[in-house]
Amino acid sequence: MSLAIHPITELPAHLLHDNKTPEAYRNYETAPRDCVKELYQLNHANQTLDLVLAKKAEYTPLNKAEMSIWEAMDFLNNFVDDSDPDLALPQIIHALQTGEAIRKNGHPRWFILTGFIHDLGKMLCMWDEPQWAVVGDTNPVGCAFSDKIVYSEFFANNPDSKNPQLNTKYGIYEPNCGLDNVHLSWGHDEYLYHVVKDYLPEEALWMIRYHSCYVVHQAGEYTHLLNERDHEMLNWVKAFNPFDLYSKVEETPNFEDYRAYYEDLVAEFFPPKLKW
Repeated sequence: MSLAIHPITELPAHLLHDNKTPEAYRNYETAPRDCVKELYQLNHANQTLDLVLAKKAEYTPLNKAEMSIWEAMDFLNNFVDDSDPDLALPQIIHALQTGEAIRKNGHPRWFILTGFIHDLGKMLCMWDEPQWAVVGDTNPVGCAFSDKIVYSEFFANNPDSKNPQLNTKYGIYEPNCGLDNVHLSWGHDEYLYHVVKDYLPEEALWMIRYHSCYVVHQAGEYTHLLNERDHEMLNWVKAFNPFDLYSKVEETPNFEDYRAYYEDLVAEFFPPKLKW
């Protein structure tokens, strides 16, 4: 597969709205909602290696339910992400904004679908998971926390930061072990990856699994854990990122105007029911 990957300075004009510049997004110093900082305070204090391993053991067997993409998508109709400083609308709106931004830029159908479903793992909250264990940026656990992570000062309350086996540069990992062997903080990215990994191209799976790991794909941290394949595949995550981030606007398009297109798109790649 081929994809033209553009730097931020070459973003398609339709991605930038309301005279906002790229620098206006992800501004955590002036986050308009108190819940953003509060969520990261809980996230960073509680996302330990032990918690991540426990959540993986609980959810990756996919034995919670069987439902369609659309049944899961219905949950997003009423779900607002408390970690997002840029958008306070139901996630179904963000899903549509992302998918349509990708479609307008002429990318393949699998790429459009990826944009549409990329946050669907947030339906973890259906099972009473707190948002700090579902949304927000992700980061490696089991090794030292980077100071480039959003609100990194809150890691002072994480017991792993005081554990000499877990607070070093490599921690439990070997040099250049590859992201497949690195545990990231638990959330919707990893969960949805396991739900859809048998149905989508590898490039799409990387976009889904790592789109919230800004400390790696944007800040360039943890390169000592990456292998050559990671560097290659992260280009797809970087190509996806502008459509995920800069399509966020306070508008509420009528989803029914787009339903037929996305129903056809979902049916092209997924069976009627999936394991969750």
